[in-house]
Amino acid sequence: MTEIQSPDTAKPAGKIMLVGIGPGSQAHMTARAREAIAEADVVIGYVTYIKLVAELLEGKEVVRKGMTEELDRAVSALEAARAGKKVALISSGDAGVYGMAGPTFEVLFQAGWTPDDEVKVEIVPGASALNACAALVGAPLTHDFCAISLSDLLTPWPVIARRLDAVASADFVVALYNPKSGRRTRQIVEAQRLFLRHRRADTPVAIVKSAYRRRERIEFSTLDRMAEADIGMLTTVLIGNSHTFVRHGLMVTPRGYANKYDLDAGGDTREGEKPGRSLSTGLLGWLDTLQAEHAAGASAEALALRHRLPLDYIVSTLSEPVEAAELADAATAGDEA
Repeated sequence: MTEIQSPDTAKPAGKIMLVGIGPGSQAHMTARAREAIAEADVVIGYVTYIKLVAELLEGKEVVRKGMTEELDRAVSALEAARAGKKVALISSGDAGVYGMAGPTFEVLFQAGWTPDDEVKVEIVPGASALNACAALVGAPLTHDFCAISLSDLLTPWPVIARRLDAVASADFVVALYNPKSGRRTRQIVEAQRLFLRHRRADTPVAIVKSAYRRRERIEFSTLDRMAEADIGMLTTVLIGNSHTFVRHGLMVTPRGYANKYDLDAGGDTREGEKPGRSLSTGLLGWLDTLQAEHAAGASAEALALRHRLPLDYIVSTLSEPVEAAELADAATAGDEA
């Protein structure tokens, strides 16, 4: 008698791996990114990214998509995973930084997916463009920094402009993604205009094109000249803060050790400062000074102007005096650098 196979035989569960392949050189891919591509039955990505990992794709089903087809990539990944396949959906840099992680989750949630679904999702992190470009030019991101995309394909320009103005005023080091394309040429000029409202004209700027790729190009400039540089979609622009400097061809942003230590005196702590403790101008020290200035006659309005902080914040802060116990705790508690 011939045995009849059950039609209910379970198919293998599919999986979507959102893989950040790093800046473009295979030497800078993580081991897990390589493993994920090796495990995959299907590899999906933008045509340029597919070329960057071509040596790893032998025997794979490869789906190439265009620049504006991000949602199509995510839909294709879900369809393949629903069919029981393991899918590597690749992004340059990190999949969660202007990459495919966000749009993929949007598609998944729209389709009713939950983490308990039979289709599993793994995010494989990779070095983003800002990390790669920073490594090539020195140490520009050693202090607070942020990233802003100048692409207005999905984000209204007033939103982008407000963000640029805010971070320029707040003295962040800034990485500009998608700064210019064949059709979008004015965005970098407008970004420059906004930054020049708050930053010196000679603020250092590093312009890195195709980091760790065949046509890599690095150019140092200044804020007032940066829009004249060769900038395109494969370029990341790093704008320094008020302390960033360029020396011996390296762009460096100090961490702030000079606020606490006298570097010319062998690294001894400055008067009033202690190793492992918050600065005397740290939160509690500043609050104590604020109260003293207010008690001496300075108005909340004058203090807001002096410290360049919102008036309502100063008013609410003055209404909550620093307790002596808090200051004592701050004097004895240790902080990591």
